[in-house]
Amino acid sequence: MKKLTSEQELMVATVRQFVDKEVIPVASAMEHRNEYPHALVEQMRTMGLFGLNVPEEYGGAEIDFTTFAMIFEELSRGWLGLAGVIGTHSVLCDVLIRFGTEEQKRRFLPGLASGERRGGICLSEPGAGTDLQNISTMAVRAGDVYRITGSKMWVTNGRYGNTFLLLARTGPRTEPPHRGMSAFVIEKGAPGLTVSRDIDKLGYKSVETCELNFQDFPAPVENLIGGVENAGFKQCMTGLEAERINVAARGLGIARAAFEEAIRYAQRRTTFGKPIAEHQTIQIKLADMATRIEASRLLIYSAAEKKDRGERCDLEAGMAKLFATETAAEVSLEAMRILGGNGYSKDFPVERYYRDAPLVVIGGGTNELQRLIIARNLLKKYQQ
Repeated sequence: MKKLTSEQELMVATVRQFVDKEVIPVASAMEHRNEYPHALVEQMRTMGLFGLNVPEEYGGAEIDFTTFAMIFEELSRGWLGLAGVIGTHSVLCDVLIRFGTEEQKRRFLPGLASGERRGGICLSEPGAGTDLQNISTMAVRAGDVYRITGSKMWVTNGRYGNTFLLLARTGPRTEPPHRGMSAFVIEKGAPGLTVSRDIDKLGYKSVETCELNFQDFPAPVENLIGGVENAGFKQCMTGLEAERINVAARGLGIARAAFEEAIRYAQRRTTFGKPIAEHQTIQIKLADMATRIEASRLLIYSAAEKKDRGERCDLEAGMAKLFATETAAEVSLEAMRILGGNGYSKDFPVERYYRDAPLVVIGGGTNELQRLIIARNLLKKYQQ
């Protein structure tokens, strides 16, 4: 891994201090109440975290992907839900930066960078998640607007956000289906958009995850990303490549938090006259947990550095997402075992990590899908 500049180190240290002082002391209590962290989100906005990947000319920080991953690790170490507020927001920013027209960039990116606009992505539907080619939401052009009709599920920031990336069919009879899909920036305010419900979840609480319904909702023609119809599937998939790096980093943050809680506890808790950290069974668990965490970190940095060079990193991002999120699930369970009954109690944060971990295994493309992406890229790489 390349050495960070003093500016990058300061940025990560600032986020780490914010997490230690402001987030960790209140995270579990707010999460148990399912209370939206308005004050913490406002602090993140003031810190410039909504513009992490936005170019400086549009008011953002324009940081590299390695620093980006480090910041998501720190935020998720404190509270996964808080990281989620800027996670999908950054995907919208990434798609606009890569594919938006200059006019679209000037219109949307400064507000997204400042946090005045809060972004999200409307991709999944009740009948289409991993298989996005199966979406049924339609966008039909009517003069200077597209009329959008359909339902979108699992929209993070759906209630408090106001600007979204939306994928819809514009060529309903096109085969294969992905060649008939377009991406739009949609803004709340016009009639025809309803936030129908907040989805009640096992974990990943406090940040709202909603179902959005559209009925003849007008999206101006100038909000068609890149000004080009039927290019939306590729645009969204490229954005999800970056999301897999940030979801992998979120998994790393959960795993690290669970491990740190477990190793502290193991050094304090005594059984049979000595700290449980001195029992070989516990030592083996700790060694395996720490090794998986370090391997996850290196996979994430490898993918991030490749993306920083402007290269495709489907393979590396898929490996990082797969390994780091599976590590989050394994380490949070092992931490619970080390804490025993206390790990199952809401008095300790380990139960929260255990409930949050499945989200990163599923989100950003399921890990079953990651394995297929990895295999497809390996077959291409080693083609006979």
